[in-house]
Amino acid sequence: MRIVTAGEIAATLSYPALVEALADAFRADFTVPLRHHHPIPQAGGEPEAMLLLMPAWTPPGEGSYVGTKIVSVYPGNGTRSLPAIYGSYLLSNGQTGAPLAILDGTTLTVWRTACASALASRFLSRKDASHMVMVGAGALAPHLIQAHAAVRPIRQAAIWNRSRDKAHALVEGLQGLVPNVRLTVTTDLQAAVEEADIVSCATISAKPLIHGGWLKDGAHLDLVGGYTPAMREADDAAVTRASLFIDTRTGALKEAGDIVDPIRRGVVTEAAVKADLFELCRGRHAGRTSEQEVTLFKSVGTALEDLAAAMLVWRSLPV
Repeated sequence: MRIVTAGEIAATLSYPALVEALADAFRADFTVPLRHHHPIPQAGGEPEAMLLLMPAWTPPGEGSYVGTKIVSVYPGNGTRSLPAIYGSYLLSNGQTGAPLAILDGTTLTVWRTACASALASRFLSRKDASHMVMVGAGALAPHLIQAHAAVRPIRQAAIWNRSRDKAHALVEGLQGLVPNVRLTVTTDLQAAVEEADIVSCATISAKPLIHGGWLKDGAHLDLVGGYTPAMREADDAAVTRASLFIDTRTGALKEAGDIVDPIRRGVVTEAAVKADLFELCRGRHAGRTSEQEVTLFKSVGTALEDLAAAMLVWRSLPV
């Protein structure tokens, strides 16, 4: 069995290739059981941690795979200067169950999450989208900027974060990686959002950061951070103004606070969700319908994305 490190994953993957692999996976007949959630109480008033088990497998036959991701989410790790998310991914032969590799799950997760947003953006953002705002400067942020820039002609990306130092560190870390993109740090979130074609959020905020009245006509809002019903990155005005899209109905309609909370309170109904990535990738919904339409994509993640990414890494590794 092979151990695949974070560095090997980064050296093997590219954003365009992974976006295509995800599109293929959403068109295929993968089996994706509902993921397991196990809350883990924390001492000293820290936020509750979570253990996630995420299995998936391809149709049976030669060249089939089974994969499981094990993830721990510890929101309190920020005070320890540690990542909030750790994970490992076990990829096995689908015919025999024999383990093939253990991949760095943390790296696999940020890559597939960013590329899922980029895949959605191909359907939902304007084709001429050139101005992006990145809300949050954590581990996902650099990947989201690069992934969106891989599918749209991004020329400017403004970064907002509660810690301005982290925002500047993100700009420095991206130097040379997105050579055609002008990277800036902003302290005025409203002004930045009002100018943006794409607004991408990757935070663990419990209160809305993005207001619907800030979004200009034709904007695309990409909500990635909130992973429980108690988290909100956008307000009700954004949800009611935008055409709503999600990654999966089984996940987002149960876990995504930006969708679940407004539905629970009667602000919108489930019928307001126009399509998920399965329906978009299979041509059952066209996505954006006009240049003026405001679109919102809410992602909570799915084991299908992890398996597709792990398979792409495995098939691309040098022998």
